[in-house]
Amino acid sequence: MKSPSTFARRCASLALAASVFAMPFAVHAEASVSAAGITISSKGLVAVGRIPANQKDKFNETFGSGSGMAIDPTAWKKDGDAYTGALWLLPDRGYNVEGTTDYNDRLNRIEFRLTPATGAVPAEKQQKGLEAKLADTILLTDGQGKNMTGLDPESGTRPASGKLPLLPQARTGKIALDPEAIIRLKDGSFLISDEYGPYIYHFTADGKMISATQPPKALLPMRKGEVNFSSNNVDADGKKPDPKDPDTGRQNNQGLEGMSMTPDGKFVIAVLQSAARQDGGDSGQTRMNTRALVYDAADVDNLKLVHEYVVPLPTFDNKGKVGVAAQSEIVALSDKAFLMLARDSNNGQGLKGDTSVYRKIVAVDLSAATDIANTAYDADKPVAPKGVIDASVKPAKLTPFIDLNDSAELARFGLHNGVPNDRNNLSEKWEAMSIASALDANAPDDYFLFVANDNDFLTQDGYQVGAAYKAADGADVDTMFQVFRVTLPGVKQ
Repeated sequence: MKSPSTFARRCASLALAASVFAMPFAVHAEASVSAAGITISSKGLVAVGRIPANQKDKFNETFGSGSGMAIDPTAWKKDGDAYTGALWLLPDRGYNVEGTTDYNDRLNRIEFRLTPATGAVPAEKQQKGLEAKLADTILLTDGQGKNMTGLDPESGTRPASGKLPLLPQARTGKIALDPEAIIRLKDGSFLISDEYGPYIYHFTADGKMISATQPPKALLPMRKGEVNFSSNNVDADGKKPDPKDPDTGRQNNQGLEGMSMTPDGKFVIAVLQSAARQDGGDSGQTRMNTRALVYDAADVDNLKLVHEYVVPLPTFDNKGKVGVAAQSEIVALSDKAFLMLARDSNNGQGLKGDTSVYRKIVAVDLSAATDIANTAYDADKPVAPKGVIDASVKPAKLTPFIDLNDSAELARFGLHNGVPNDRNNLSEKWEAMSIASALDANAPDDYFLFVANDNDFLTQDGYQVGAAYKAADGADVDTMFQVFRVTLPGVKQ
């Protein structure tokens, strides 16, 4: 047991760290910010759209929305003052129930028409600026063509074989996948990141797994000296893992939540949702120091870790305690800068909590951060024990960019943050981002930044894995898109 003086010093260190990280986020974001020599700006929210909560896919199962998103550049076209296109929207592991379900992981193709607004928006058009429809759904399968599953892997693993590492495996014998982010490659294939692993998988254009990239040892979830991919859900006998949390590695349900490829196609950046267990991830108040992994993407089936940085997540006042905004998605601007969507939890439409304290897109600058790739920090040495960064390590710099909770912007489109907690209150989980060029000769650096929520399959008319369901407390959460016009110099897709 620590002596009182040691304990007091530790508390003081944590309080100082939290205040340092929190201060830049206490002010409203400027329209223009800089990161790694790139000055970016926002021209505001220009469109909102919805897909209804009770939407079914072609397999007659409830459609789940955006854990990850990738615009299809081959379908993107300008049509007068409007645009037409398609995007891939990645749902996560299925409707959340105790024990998870044998939901077949899949990928949805959305076709849409975007009509950006300028100035005031008539009430009848406020949420019709992006008209989206579900066009297709493909199932994700392993290398043998067998469906993957959202079931918790419990203590199950599939042994390493050939070029594949040890994989999370459910009791059904299927590979367990909790997908969170997606990259569409030029050949039409996909990279998809995972929370269970946390791994990066490569899939063919029709959804068949080709390869898997395992993270550094420091991020693998370890229990009692063994890799254990469980996310603390009950098994077939109603038992939970022992211990419920990993000793080291990624925290339960805090895997590779964000992933993006740099515009030049040379690098893949993947970011943990929050700190690894040994880096303060064993506490909700000290989990602010997560990690960004930068891979050489010359061969996507053999991704090579070339850089790694500590990224301090935004903090905020959570009813008198330090709140940490979990990283939910990224968009790479270069190998030294990316946009990061970070948010609080347990507030929004469909939940009992109504008002979000923190939902922002921030610019992350890696240019002066310490590179810890392939060092002792990737093995057994914590980089931020109890949430305090090692004195030899300089973290990335964060600058606020877009506030998703901006009341004036939301009001233009009939939305709000907080009471009344109705269908126009933003839902909790905003987890998907992607960009597409504005195709404007007068503003060649302008892009549309698409942001989507993860509705967690919450509906009163649900059907999944052979059974009908109704979400608790009458929740009926639409898939929703927000589209911002932004200027991103030097970002060429």
